Amino acid sequence: MSNYKEIVTKAVIGKGKKLFTTDHVVELKEDASTILGCWVINHNFHGEKQGNQIIISGNYDVNIWYSYDNDTKTDVLKESQSYREVVRMRNLDDDVTGEQIIVRSLKQPTCSDISISNRSIHYTIEKELGIELVGDVKVKIEANEEEDPWDEIIDENSDDKLDDELTDDFIQENPI
Repeated sequence: MSNYKEIVTKAVIGKGKKLFTTDHVVELKEDASTILGCWVINHNFHGEKQGNQIIISGNYDVNIWYSYDNDTKTDVLKESQSYREVVRMRNLDDDVTGEQIIVRSLKQPTCSDISISNRSIHYTIEKELGIELVGDVKVKIEANEEEDPWDEIIDENSDDKLDDELTDDFIQENPI
């Protein structure tokens, strides 16, 4: 006879990834000649669920190294950027309980394009984020309550071998 049991456990109930691209413009005090490098550091973020959307809030620092004055001087522009990304998750049930949002950076923010125009620098930042929604789910399984047969355990070093080797005349009387 079989019956069914229900197990309540945590499981990933929604999962997805998305590539985000953001354009920025920054004004300079002097005319830049050449872009020498661009680094994105200190990326921090977190996510929260609102209805069937995931709101990801975060920030990062951008350092742009450039030359000016006909490539005779250099400077580093430091800028902090904040962002708020909205991701719509498909097939999210509002009645799922115990929800937890896990956001991972699948591709750290990097500068994918940068250019100089007059006294301003235009740059593009790309980042890819992965989102998992973990919630309590109920799983139904078939339970077999018949007990498995017990196997006989045979000890190879048992006393039965000794008993077979012993005879009634194992004690011999030897007069001294």
